Order: sequence, then structure tokens, then C-alpha cells
Amino acid sequence: MPPLRPWSPIPIADGGEPLNDLPPSLWRLEPHPYQALGAPYGAGASPFRLRRGVIDRLERAQERLQQRRPHWRLAIFDAWRPIAVQAFMVRQAFREACRERGLDPDAFGLPQQAVAAEVDRFWAPPSADPATPPPHSTGAAVDLTLAEASGRPLAMGGEIDAIGAISEPDHHAGAAPGSEAAEWHQRRRLLAAVMEESGFAQHPNEWWHFSHGDQLWAWRRGEPQALYGAVAGAGDGVG
Repeated sequence: MPPLRPWSPIPIADGGEPLNDLPPSLWRLEPHPYQALGAPYGAGASPFRLRRGVIDRLERAQERLQQRRPHWRLAIFDAWRPIAVQAFMVRQAFREACRERGLDPDAFGLPQQAVAAEVDRFWAPPSADPATPPPHSTGAAVDLTLAEASGRPLAMGGEIDAIGAISEPDHHAGAAPGSEAAEWHQRRRLLAAVMEESGFAQHPNEWWHFSHGDQLWAWRRGEPQALYGAVAGAGDGVG
């Protein structure tokens, strides 16, 4: 069983705010990669949904971004993720990481255990316990990047969902001034700034992951309780 996160003990007081579809003003990166893999969202379900209060803050973040860079916009990679999808993607991430390292994902050796530990730094356990929901299952977390006005994503010095140190927000902090890597670092800093100014907290291991109202947010911002718990999907088997 993966270790609990430092935010897991934080209590949740969910007022029942519903999920809403992202508005047209927020650019979606489609086709959605997890849906393309066959992740079990269920009929009619969309990954591009968040709690209303979170959407409001995303729109504020986009306004702040465009005050600094008028021709840039936020680009949403992923938002709400049912627990069944989380379980599917954790397995997918583990198997892909094993294949990249030339390992058999169906074996149970020390190398596979090391890969599982590495994946666990980036993918939350698909817990069905209401006290420890994965961040994306709450409708409070979003994976996103920066894009040009056309919607074409900007280079950020590492792909979303990459497993490894390259995904840490400050990975390129020591880059030589004027280098391409220094530009990547500045873009990561800009994304973090507009999101944090709008009330979000960043995942410590992922430059692309931000949330408002979940346990991770409460932990990073010193809040006594989270505002949002899990919102079940059709295949979750939880209330």
C-alpha cells in the first residue's frame, strides 16, 4: 500500500458544490489523452469539468496571464478524474515506465518496486476512502500549461505526466541566462505565479498541477480543512 501523503489527515468539509463544464474561454487540449487510451469515464462523462469555484479562479488566472502576456492563454490538459480513471492511469503509468526501462511490468522484483515508488511521486493512489481522495477526483485539481493565442502549447522543458526530476517545478532553475532552459524556467514561474495569485496551490513534484480546495491545497496553504472531497464517476463504486 502506498504511503499516505502529508495532506491525507486534513479533514474535508464538502458543501456539495457541483461539477461544471469548462467554459469556451478556457482552451482544452484535445483529443483528451486518457480518453484516447480507453480510460473508464463512463457514458456522458467529461474530464473537462471542475467545481464552479475552481473554474472562477481559473478564469481569474487567465486574466492575470493576459495582463502580462496578452497573446498567451491557459491550456487545460486534464481536470476532473473519476477514481476508476485514476486506477486505470496509475496502472498505465507504471506499465509505461517499466517498458521505458526494459522491465517486465508483470514481474514483482526490486526494479519494479523502484518504478512503483517513482510513479507514486506523481500519481496519487486511487483511494476510494472518502477521507483520502485523489486530488483530481475532487474536481478541485487541474493539469494545464501555457499556449499561444492559437492554442498551440508552449515548450515548458518537460512533458505533462513525465515521470522524473524534469517534472519538478524548479528543475531548470539553474539554467544559464539566455538559454532555452532558462526560458522554460521563466514560463514555469509565470504559470505558477498567475495560478497562485488566483488562489491555487501547486503540487510540489509537478510543474503543471494546481488545485484549489482539496487536501493538497489546504496543506500547502495552511488551511485547517479542505473544501472538496471526491465526486464519484459511473465506475467508481463509491458514494
